[in-house]
Amino acid sequence: MTKNKATNITWHQSSLSKSKREQLLRQKGVVIWFTGLSGSGKSTLADAVEEELYGRGHLCYVLDGDNIRHGLNKNLGFSPEDREENIRRIGEVSKLFADAGLLTMTAFISPYRKDRDLARQLLKDGEFIEVFMTVPLEVAEQRDPKGLYKKARAGEIKEFTGISAPYEEPTNPELTIDTSELDLEQSRDRVIQYLEQQGILKNNSQ
Repeated sequence: MTKNKATNITWHQSSLSKSKREQLLRQKGVVIWFTGLSGSGKSTLADAVEEELYGRGHLCYVLDGDNIRHGLNKNLGFSPEDREENIRRIGEVSKLFADAGLLTMTAFISPYRKDRDLARQLLKDGEFIEVFMTVPLEVAEQRDPKGLYKKARAGEIKEFTGISAPYEEPTNPELTIDTSELDLEQSRDRVIQYLEQQGILKNNSQ
């Protein structure tokens, strides 16, 4: 799926650099990649981080797994091949958002390590921040906000991550957050603190 079928194409280099856009926005364009089981709190935390960043005057956006599948990736299912293509596409979109200077958050299960690593390789060092939501399966299943685990257990959903399909945990994520131990505010503050420590957020005087 990754083979380029287009021919006679040339990359158009913008006259505006990423650094100029970052200077305007007072932030660094990065991708914050939330990964974990369904029910681990990816979307909830991403939304909380987005709201906090917006309140501080930063331009940010959340690319949510379900939302992307309503449009850009609506032709993809949940086979291993389609999952790979799903993450490949969102990796490319995230790269463009980051190049525009946005604080870009993705909330996808993204179960395969190699797919997340490929998304990381699209960006420069420090521009890909992997946040592993390490909630135990039993906790995620108890939450079951969409009723998906129940359907998976009943055999109504095939190839469901954590039940009938694998999830490969990150080996060296920038952040690891367990929302069964930390509440939403604590989890949000850990992400914000990391962004501050890395110099990704800049204040009005900078």
